[in-house]
Amino acid sequence: MQKPTLELQIQTLPDSPGVYQYYDKDGKILYVGKAKNLKKRVASYFNKVHDTAKTNVLVKKIVSIQHIVVPTETDALLLENNLIKTLQPRYNVLLRDDKSYPWICIKKEPFSRIFSTRRMVKDGSEYFGPYTSFKTVNTILELIKELYPLRTCNYDLSPSNIAAGKFKVCLEYHIGNCKGPCEGLESLENYQKQVDAIREILKGNFKESMKDFKSIMMHLAQELHFEEAQKIKDKITILENYQSRSTIVNPKITNIDVFSIISDQAAAYVNFLQISHGAIIRSHTMEIKKKLEETDEELITLAIIELRERFQLLSTEIIVPFKIDLGENLKITVPQLGDKKHILDLSIRNAKFYRIEQLKQLQIVDPDRHTNRIMAQMQKDLRLPLEPRHIECFDNSNIQGTNPVAACVVFKDGKPSKKDYRHFNIKTVEGPDDFASMTEVVYRRYKRLLDEKQSLPQLILIDGGKGQLSAALKSLDALELRGKISIIGIAKRLEELFYPGDSVPLYLDKKSETLKVLQQLRNEAHRFGITHHRDKRSKEALQSSIESIPGIGEKTMFTLLQHFKSVKRLKLATQNEITAVIGVSKAKKIVDFYKTVTNE
Repeated sequence: MQKPTLELQIQTLPDSPGVYQYYDKDGKILYVGKAKNLKKRVASYFNKVHDTAKTNVLVKKIVSIQHIVVPTETDALLLENNLIKTLQPRYNVLLRDDKSYPWICIKKEPFSRIFSTRRMVKDGSEYFGPYTSFKTVNTILELIKELYPLRTCNYDLSPSNIAAGKFKVCLEYHIGNCKGPCEGLESLENYQKQVDAIREILKGNFKESMKDFKSIMMHLAQELHFEEAQKIKDKITILENYQSRSTIVNPKITNIDVFSIISDQAAAYVNFLQISHGAIIRSHTMEIKKKLEETDEELITLAIIELRERFQLLSTEIIVPFKIDLGENLKITVPQLGDKKHILDLSIRNAKFYRIEQLKQLQIVDPDRHTNRIMAQMQKDLRLPLEPRHIECFDNSNIQGTNPVAACVVFKDGKPSKKDYRHFNIKTVEGPDDFASMTEVVYRRYKRLLDEKQSLPQLILIDGGKGQLSAALKSLDALELRGKISIIGIAKRLEELFYPGDSVPLYLDKKSETLKVLQQLRNEAHRFGITHHRDKRSKEALQSSIESIPGIGEKTMFTLLQHFKSVKRLKLATQNEITAVIGVSKAKKIVDFYKTVTNE
């Protein structure tokens, strides 16, 4: 039977929830996706041109489609997650890392030991975690050690071995860190009560341990055992201090998972906080590399499924920054105020700090990838058809209407390309007319690039608002470049970005990398223009001095200015000082000239 065409495969897909898989001509899997309606979702890939090149490349490579129908969208979500991890398709984001996280183990044995481990052994022991850092694990184990005297030895403390007197107490017993169960000095029942209390602490519940300690302390005080009562009071203080450090919301908030997401064009960062009795008992941030046009809703949904599976989370309520669908068994909360909003904000802060840290590392380790990420982000933020790999910025400089000049600075891949900077002396405009000057320099710049068949920029940035932008557009229209080069204006006061034909400006986040690049361009153009303006004024002052002194040529004057640094210092110099530089004859002419000017 002949293999069905791709169009036929799409037409015969069911209108049901399920998972679809795309394959290339060699039978290699390209992408796995989920859908509420398989037919509509798959068809959407083929009936439009996508915004990103990667998605368009993916669509061109698809030769065949397979699908699996499931009862609900939630089932599709879970199946998609499993298939992505199993098949690892090229165009899917991979929610995985190679870290082996530490656990706290309560060993299944008489007089249970409690310790940290990276290996889970299925022998009936209890494991709490995994924790995302050993620092957290060590802090919890130190707290337990301060509160409860447990054994640290690995003896087999079976009733028969203890009765046979096989073991002797060690130093830990003598310094008060263990009560000597190895010699039968502590009962299994009493030891087990301590293990039960530790189990509650590991779950984030400090209430029962606090209650027990207070009861024991009151009993000892009534029996006039004040020294022992003080020791118990010290334990209560330790527990209270630990709890106050851990509790950041209302202690009534219990068994809740918090997820937040921060994303840019290249990656997303999902932070997860696990809350129990108002305390954070686990925190983790995951980086997800984007492959196609995944939305924040899609990415955080995939991350929640993965993290709940990895950390064995059983909570029935999840706090997220926006509405998502995770099935009927989970309560999804999007808080607007109160303690739950406070904890969500904390999660967002953690995600932001993690992103900043990763970007700094990326800039050092992989500068090319860092540049690619910024270019992609600028294209998205500025709504450009292409990445702005080549940007040119124009700025006019005329101080009190004199010496009008303009500057053009060039950035390539987000960095200054100083060899491409250009100065312009205004030729056709009389007086201080910034708009006409902008029209002139933009025309001259791109007329020359076109005549010399040089590459044009993807973006032109004009230092100014609507008026300056309109002036620059006149030149692009005259050169028939409108639409071939993107152009925007940046107004200094509120950092407003103006687009041709749009009266409403665009405002970027003040901390965004895109705005920082644009500000750097604008400031560099201003600096470069002002420098040229000063040089031009100085040169004119020098020229007027040269022309006024009979018998003194340009070369001689240049030699003098190199030595004295300015015309003012030359005027104040003595004849001997000038003679030492250019000789007696010429020195006398200069001194006589300036004396005559002064006397007049």
